[in-house]
Amino acid sequence: MRTAAAPTAAAAPAPAAQAAAPALEGPAGGMFSSLRVRNYRYFFAGQVVSNTGTWMQRIAQDWLVLSLTGSPFAVGITTAMQFLPMLLLGLFGGVVADRYPKRRLLVLTQAVMGLLAAGLAVLTLAGVVTVYHVYAFAFLLGLVTVVDNPTRQAFVTEMVGPGALRNAVSLNAANFQTARLVGPAVAGLLIAAVGSGWAFGINALSFAAVIGGLLAMRGSELHPSPVRPREKGQLREGLRYVRERPELIWPIVLVGFIGTFGFNFPTLLSGFAYDVFHVGPGQYGLLNTAMAVGSLAGALLAARRRSSRLRMLVMAALGFGVLEAVTAFAPGFWLFAAMLTLVGMVGLTFNTTANASVQLATDPAMRGRVMGLFMLVFMGGTPIGSPIVGWVTEHFGPRVGLLACGLVSAAAAGVVALVLVRSSGLRIRVDLRPGRGRRLVSFVPRRPATREELVTAC
Repeated sequence: MRTAAAPTAAAAPAPAAQAAAPALEGPAGGMFSSLRVRNYRYFFAGQVVSNTGTWMQRIAQDWLVLSLTGSPFAVGITTAMQFLPMLLLGLFGGVVADRYPKRRLLVLTQAVMGLLAAGLAVLTLAGVVTVYHVYAFAFLLGLVTVVDNPTRQAFVTEMVGPGALRNAVSLNAANFQTARLVGPAVAGLLIAAVGSGWAFGINALSFAAVIGGLLAMRGSELHPSPVRPREKGQLREGLRYVRERPELIWPIVLVGFIGTFGFNFPTLLSGFAYDVFHVGPGQYGLLNTAMAVGSLAGALLAARRRSSRLRMLVMAALGFGVLEAVTAFAPGFWLFAAMLTLVGMVGLTFNTTANASVQLATDPAMRGRVMGLFMLVFMGGTPIGSPIVGWVTEHFGPRVGLLACGLVSAAAAGVVALVLVRSSGLRIRVDLRPGRGRRLVSFVPRRPATREELVTAC
């Protein structure tokens, strides 16, 4: 069994100095280099179909709840029900991902997701669906996602190896955002023409593409991580592993804040469409499409980069928060849609940088548990954030809700940046006259190097 090597050792915690801006390099190969890997091509093709169906269901589900209740708060509750299992059980999902072969787990989870989508389609097409049915199916889908998400994230490395991981993560994001361009538009047309039920039905069929791609892979060409036997203390071991590594813990903390508050777009965009701009499902789908355009651009730009630096992560998080806050004041529908394009581009840059940085800095035997924690804070905070954002949106308006989300994201980026700088013995230098080889913002040592240190460095 071949095991992919990790850039960092599992035995000893990384020194604090490494937390400043680790450069995790990958081989050159172009924007689409990961597609040269046969197994990844099968995975990528299946995800194109499945992600399109998933986005169709997301839009149809949000609009169905809004149609049944007329309440953005109810949309927030639906989102919370879908992500509540991740909050409660996300760490255990990572443990499961480390215990079993990841390809087999994904075949199982994808099949169950398809059955759940089919069940919701039947209820909706029969005309008997209620908002409580939607809540129940969202919760069940969340239970499956607890295992599916960390397994799917960790499986990327097994397909392409650590050298191409950065590119593969970015292409996965581009895949997801391409589907986001198509899915909402198709969903809007289907909802307007025949109702939400058909969108759920098409999503159920789309999971066959992923399962087919997984079954068609060549096992001999994978880079399987070691499967851990069932033992006591594996959950605590994973938490301790992350806690002792600044290059893991602080990106995960930042992902938690932005995942909880910054990425609450289902609740916010439905509020803007319904209450601010007074548009129908077609225009609501267009808002999601506008954001997807920016996210796709951000993913393709990220695929060209060869390194994942914490400095890029923090700057992207800060820019994302500021852009969200500014977008809250957009006076018209089309300007708001244009601003969402920028928000999507910067948000996707943050997401791919965080994902690749954390995976590349993790030992293969621990990757399932680390990604379980990553997905816990990224998605598991949604049950907390969505009702809060939904309540703020319902009582103070969508503009205040989006402004608050942006300010929280920007503040979290600023605090994490200061913690990383102080823990690494650095300070922030702002150069108002940047030139060749000089950055506007850079990290420099708090004190000049001594003569002995310079001699040692030489």
